Amino acid sequence: MRRLSRHLGSSVFSAISITLLVIVGLDAVAAIIDEADSIRRNYRFVDLLIYVATTLPSRIYEYIPLSCLVGCLFGLGQLANDSELIVIRAAGVSTLRIVSFVLRPALIFVFAGLLLGEYFAPYLDQLAKGQREYLRKGESAPDSSSGLWIREGREFMHFNAVFPGGVLFGVTRYKFSEDSQLSEASFASRATYNNVSKYWVEENISITRFYPERTEIDKLVTRKWNSELSPQLLLVNVLPPDGLSTSTLYYYINFLKQQGTDSAIYQLAFWEKVLQPLIIVGLIVLGIAFVFGPLRSSTIGLKIFVGVIVGIVFNIIQDMLGPSSIVMGFSPFMAVVMPIVICLLTGLYLLRRGR
Repeated sequence: MRRLSRHLGSSVFSAISITLLVIVGLDAVAAIIDEADSIRRNYRFVDLLIYVATTLPSRIYEYIPLSCLVGCLFGLGQLANDSELIVIRAAGVSTLRIVSFVLRPALIFVFAGLLLGEYFAPYLDQLAKGQREYLRKGESAPDSSSGLWIREGREFMHFNAVFPGGVLFGVTRYKFSEDSQLSEASFASRATYNNVSKYWVEENISITRFYPERTEIDKLVTRKWNSELSPQLLLVNVLPPDGLSTSTLYYYINFLKQQGTDSAIYQLAFWEKVLQPLIIVGLIVLGIAFVFGPLRSSTIGLKIFVGVIVGIVFNIIQDMLGPSSIVMGFSPFMAVVMPIVICLLTGLYLLRRGR
């Protein structure tokens, strides 16, 4: 039985790996083509390739569920076409046992996805975006069409580039008085966050102060900047909700609740990440059910085609239920769970019929 488990596991593992490599490769090529329009004097083609390579972990994390579905259909489809599954079933191995054999290699991808989504992808995505914006504008004056705008009280701030760990480039700050008049504008080439004392340190600052009768210009080498902004809060503003780690999402959801602000969009992203292992298991069970059920005697090409269609339909359902939960006010948790339940119930029903 161990030999059979290894044989099925290696077939499915290699199929999922090949599928993931192909899908992520195609997505990376598409990203390179999309980014080609952004090439400038300081942002070269080599920098574009580095940017796409740095974002590969997040692309892998995104396509792991679809790759597991298509890979299971491809791996088991090959075994079915070679009549190996028939021999295995004739030897008395139950369908449930085969499902357990297939899930074992898939759990490796589940674990890899958890590591990528929690530790590597958010950090590298922020690093890639920061490096790209720095190469485009560096420490120059702000460009309102890009970068990051933040408001804190009566102060508006713009950052050309935001790097992990609390490093900012091109920091522009506009302070307004109580009567909404611009009182001070400053520009710093760089700012770093002191994690111990919880404040920022600006470097190479140029300050312009506005008075009713005159303006005053001052230049400083360094300046202490007290602010409620932290690198973690900046990360939330730099990356989309689905690009954040579960710990960051949990922290920001609690922060928004304390502020009395709606956090539904972040709750949706949180539950999608937490329940991704169940999403993968549900898709795999559905894929196995297709191999033993409706697609038992079909070609491998048709199996792969059906797997892609099912994956697309699953994503469409998720994309519809997610925004619907925000607009209609029902639980984001239910919006994520419902497609998983549909997959599992459909898969179990087809497996039962295919016995």
